[in-house]
Amino acid sequence: MSHLLQSTFIPTTPTTLRRRSVFPTTHLRKTHVVESKIREIFMPALSSTMTEGKIISWMKTEGDKLAKGESVVVVESDKADMDVESFYDGYLASIIVPEGSSAPVGSPIALLAESEDEISLAKSKTPTSTSTSSPAATASVTEEVSTVAAAVAVPVTATSSSDAAPVKMASSIHPASEGGKRVVASPYAKKLAKELGLDLRGVVGSGPNGRIVAKDVEAAAGSAPIGVAAAAKPSGGAPAAPAVELGTTVPFTTMQSAVSRNMVESLAVPTFRVGYTITTNALDALYKKVKSKGVTMTALLAKATALALVQHPVVNSSCRDGKSFTYNSSINIAVAVAIDGGLITPVLQDADKVDLYSLSRKWKELVDKARAKQLQPHEYTTGTFTLSNLGMFGVDRFDAILPPGTGAIMAVGASQPTLVGTKDGRIGMKNQMQVNVTADHRVIYGADLAAFLQTLAQIIEDPKDLTL
Repeated sequence: MSHLLQSTFIPTTPTTLRRRSVFPTTHLRKTHVVESKIREIFMPALSSTMTEGKIISWMKTEGDKLAKGESVVVVESDKADMDVESFYDGYLASIIVPEGSSAPVGSPIALLAESEDEISLAKSKTPTSTSTSSPAATASVTEEVSTVAAAVAVPVTATSSSDAAPVKMASSIHPASEGGKRVVASPYAKKLAKELGLDLRGVVGSGPNGRIVAKDVEAAAGSAPIGVAAAAKPSGGAPAAPAVELGTTVPFTTMQSAVSRNMVESLAVPTFRVGYTITTNALDALYKKVKSKGVTMTALLAKATALALVQHPVVNSSCRDGKSFTYNSSINIAVAVAIDGGLITPVLQDADKVDLYSLSRKWKELVDKARAKQLQPHEYTTGTFTLSNLGMFGVDRFDAILPPGTGAIMAVGASQPTLVGTKDGRIGMKNQMQVNVTADHRVIYGADLAAFLQTLAQIIEDPKDLTL
């Protein structure tokens, strides 16, 4: 029975106060009194690279009743904001790590009482310090409180925009702000609302569990009174200057810390770079034809890259231990996307097998989720080859840093009209772009990249296979 309940039975009477029986113990029926359990809610590991998490918002307050599978807290990992669910029924007895604070993965962030009567007992066991509590304090709490392997779970699946339309609340008040409770919104939505001068308590959230995301703020700003909108916009046509105080030191966000760790880790990999010039007239013409059908240039480049990788699997391989490398079974194209406060690489999985139109729809969905910080770990950690495109900013060429755990990354510059010499000795005008590939030299060699880039150029210069 103890095994089934996943808890330990604790007798309420101390052993030292019990009478010794004069009868043999074999003739006695053992009676156990079960004591209610107080469980720690731990900071979960939301990704393989996450070492600490930041509490964005508690969706429940102390004393609230919890049901198994119910969302309790929103945690900012190194790449996304995610709802964390409770593994057990009970009451949120005590919040150890408040909103805005960070805690290492595996450390307690709250206490869960089994019954309402146990709330006061749990509060008495709460450490005095929060996320920066000393190891000794944490150890003492661990001894007093019955620990479990994990008291929180992360939803594995997320409903995509194509599966179901978000349900609008009948009331104009966000459900998490009713009754004076806090408003649950993504960090970017909060920042955007502050810049626009909007009160989030009057914004309807379309995110998970009614959370407010950036598009909700933008929609609310579009329907705001003229006075509010005018106050939010600076006079004149010049863009507003960033709201930063010069000379101040700002700590890294969780995402910036993760990017920093990855960049330092990448220095340990011996890399080299190869550049190639590709004529894009045929690709540009194809883009004009399919743009009205929702196809993006990112999807075109990802599809072309994936088809080239099919013919050169070593460029899609990866070395993680320095002793062997893996020919990855899937071609998953990660594409770098700049978002507020950092960088993330949403992944187009099986890009070689998915048709161009489905790939474009998937890419739009991933970008929306990335900007709302709602990507699931498998949507940004499974890339086998990375694209970084600064061409839309007019950048003609640049080098990209290799993400740890992958074999290569390709930097894509802008397509620009260029004077070129034709085969018959004449001078003509063609659109050309420069791509530069950074690769792990332990696995990929110069000849490998040269052959891959030749294949990629052939696909882009004759893109008929992209729409198949």
